[in-house]
Amino acid sequence: MEPFSNAYSLETKGLNLWYGDFQALRDISARIRGGIITGLIGPSGCGKTTFLRCFNRINERYGNVSTSGEIRVLGKNIYEPDVCLQELRKSVGMVFQRPNPLPLSVYENVVFGLRIHSPWGSLPKAELDAAVEEALREVFLWDGLKDRLDTPATALQLEQQQKLCIARLLPLKPRVILMDEPCSALDAEGTKAIEDLMDSLRGRYTMLIVTHNMAQARRVTEECIYMLNGVLVEHASTEDLFLYPKDERTEAYIQGRYG
Repeated sequence: MEPFSNAYSLETKGLNLWYGDFQALRDISARIRGGIITGLIGPSGCGKTTFLRCFNRINERYGNVSTSGEIRVLGKNIYEPDVCLQELRKSVGMVFQRPNPLPLSVYENVVFGLRIHSPWGSLPKAELDAAVEEALREVFLWDGLKDRLDTPATALQLEQQQKLCIARLLPLKPRVILMDEPCSALDAEGTKAIEDLMDSLRGRYTMLIVTHNMAQARRVTEECIYMLNGVLVEHASTEDLFLYPKDERTEAYIQGRYG
């Protein structure tokens, strides 16, 4: 995969989103650079997860959702009539708070997306085998699972399940990976393992991560966005946002005086 330049992978202009009559996002304009890890921080209910889910239009699954403004992924307005949601969600993978492996074997979890998206029907087993090995190596699971590929994915440890959920995305060659508190269900050891994995993926994917863990945001992200009441308050390098916040609302949150 070619490395990213400093171009913006994700952009919004004047983005508003409503759940029925409730406005969850208000006039958000943001530019998220390619190939880095950007954190979304802020108190519960501030719109972080809603904003995250705008980039693969998964909010629309919940019904009664309306938006205005513009969202661009890799330069493409994702609300243009020629946009295929299936193709969008291949390019923009999603990792949820709790691991959600399919009730299938480790092997079938990794190849599930390839089978679904293959325009030619059945793929050669050699191709599937290679994709499984490549994906599991990329998430540091191959050595431990190469002789257990028939094991039910739900029998794995939670940390392994979350890594497998990331591995499940990789054969589809996403350019963007969205993560909604990917470590919230894990202990300290599992959290470190996922953070190490994120670090290894840095530069090859654009990653946008929602986290309530301020220490994690400082450890793993290059840039952070602070949100409050559906508004983007501040977007800066992680160092600047934590050490030299420009907005007093950001400073209050960072110092634990709010949220």
